[in-house]
Amino acid sequence: MYYSQKRILVTGGAGFLGSHLCDRLVSEGNDVLCLDNFYTGSKQNIRHLLGKPNFELIRHDLVHPIFLEVDEIYNLACPAAPVHYQYNPVKTAKTNVMGAIHMLGLAKRVRAKILQASSSEIYGNPTEHPQKENYWGNVNSIGPRSCYDEGKRCAETLFFDYHRQNRVNIRVVRIFNTYGPRMHPNDGRVISNFIVQALTGQDLTVFGDGNQTRSFCYIDDLIEGMLRMMCAPDDFAGPVNLGNPDEFTILDVAQKILRITGSHSKIIFRPLPEDDPMHRRPDIRLAGERLGWEPKTDLEHGLAKTVEYFKKVL
Repeated sequence: MYYSQKRILVTGGAGFLGSHLCDRLVSEGNDVLCLDNFYTGSKQNIRHLLGKPNFELIRHDLVHPIFLEVDEIYNLACPAAPVHYQYNPVKTAKTNVMGAIHMLGLAKRVRAKILQASSSEIYGNPTEHPQKENYWGNVNSIGPRSCYDEGKRCAETLFFDYHRQNRVNIRVVRIFNTYGPRMHPNDGRVISNFIVQALTGQDLTVFGDGNQTRSFCYIDDLIEGMLRMMCAPDDFAGPVNLGNPDEFTILDVAQKILRITGSHSKIIFRPLPEDDPMHRRPDIRLAGERLGWEPKTDLEHGLAKTVEYFKKVL
């Protein structure tokens, strides 16, 4: 058990990652405050927690400050799927930057420990493969993905400046592609897209030639890594990569999902979106050394669990 009766704030707590994190923290006896503006989060994700005495839901937008008394903060608030964060790019940038400022200000005032859910997108379209934490990235600052990529990069800057200037106790994790139950069916991500298309008899849409590669981490493994990072010694602020280093082409993933679902859908190809990275794979040696963490769930088992979830919601 990682915690004992701590008051913990999870921003973006009704989202895909946030709701699973709330599950884990509530099950371990913490007093959990789930904050969400429901821009992409869903009450359905946390409905089963609403009657629990150690869970509280707050509707709030992090673009505006909030005053609470907490021991720890997990800052997850921000739409993470391209179709969602590109819908209102100014809002995405403000959520990343103003959200970080307001949560860091809260952490400073109440002396809370704070973890930032950063992203592998800070590496952009990487020229280094796999990506290590000391790689500075290859990011387009004015493209359609920049609101998210540069927003996350600026948030990291703010976290480390608050740490140096105000001694705020920070943790930064860089999250690589994560999947599992409670993914939004229309979030535009490759795994949810393929599963929904396969289960509904549509053609599976592959962008580019399908030879671009990704690595996929199952949600339970990712949450374990975040908890371990929050519990790490105070001299380790990160950043640290959290993801699964097993690498697959997009075409591989499409074929696996067709096999698992038993679908007779076809695979069709469409032009590659602008600034879409060709390769994305984490180097997780630092997480292994400092956190004793590595993912346990292979892609076949994780996809099977995710497909079962989508069968129910569809």
